[in-house]
Amino acid sequence: MPTATPAVLAARAKWRYRGVDRPPFALAPKAGQESVWDYPRPPRIAAEARHVRVFSGERLLADSGAAVRVLETASPPTFYLPPTEVAGDLLQATGQRFACEWKGVAEAFRLADSEPPLLVAWSYMDTFPEFEALRGYVAFYPGRVRCTVAGTLVRPQPGGYYGGWITPEVVGPFKGDPGSAAWW
Repeated sequence: MPTATPAVLAARAKWRYRGVDRPPFALAPKAGQESVWDYPRPPRIAAEARHVRVFSGERLLADSGAAVRVLETASPPTFYLPPTEVAGDLLQATGQRFACEWKGVAEAFRLADSEPPLLVAWSYMDTFPEFEALRGYVAFYPGRVRCTVAGTLVRPQPGGYYGGWITPEVVGPFKGDPGSAAWW
């Protein structure tokens, strides 16, 4: 399990917005909507009751009624699916790892038969204690595979790096939009 080193604590401390005060440039949510600027830092894990499906072409990669959303300031929610509801035989670990100052260390996955290799998912295998509930769950990049929530097509978070899922009830602007680098 990772520990909160001075470097991790410094990365956590750099965040200016933490879901307490919505900045003036944030869109105000309408009835039935959520502002990503009201999401907290550190992030919160929330159960998701809607049905989630992930496809590569016509192949079903995941089908879940038990997903969770990670809600963190400035980003659309990232949906994580239980590993038992993911077609693991269609994914292949890449050996590539990356770290999040809040959640821990994740491993990247590609489509098992893609050429060139297409990175489509990740999973936290080594989490900070407060994110133990995410261990082994799988998140997908909606810009690289087709993701739906309750039958509605998900839009990817801008910028290509992040894996947030934009659904109709979420308003931004979102981290990854042009000019968003100064939002931390």
